[in-house]
Amino acid sequence: MEIWDAYLEDGALAGCDLIRGSQIPFGLFHLVCEVIVRHKDGSYLLMQRDYNKINFPGLYEASAGGSALKGETALEAAKRELREETGIEANELMQIYCCKSKDTIYNGYLCEINWDKNSISLQPEETISFMWLGKQDFLKFIESEKYIYAHKKRLEEFLGTVL
Repeated sequence: MEIWDAYLEDGALAGCDLIRGSQIPFGLFHLVCEVIVRHKDGSYLLMQRDYNKINFPGLYEASAGGSALKGETALEAAKRELREETGIEANELMQIYCCKSKDTIYNGYLCEINWDKNSISLQPEETISFMWLGKQDFLKFIESEKYIYAHKKRLEEFLGTVL
């Protein structure tokens, strides 16, 4: 059973727990952290989700991410998810967005690395493939049906500035 901290709309802790798979009460939110990885050569890492995932099976996203566990800060959750889903150990992450959707607060981070691009490790039952794309190819790819539309919407505000 995965337990999350509940948050209020303003991002403050609500003082109660949420359980993955249970309905989130109205007015409460859970925290999801997403990390976009940019290599020093300017290319971006895209991860393909496992076909057995309930949400967006087989689609790509330019992030490693997931829900913050009870007691984790957003930054701790982002670093953990990045390590679990890609094998990348990040020292520094730059927050590039924070937005809400229904019952979720999304914190997005940018991780700039000088990493062996072939040493990405896939997390069983989470990711099945990865690819690196230069900025222009990345911007084209996120417009395709192979990319998670909801993730693209969260990135839109930052595509022309930070990325």
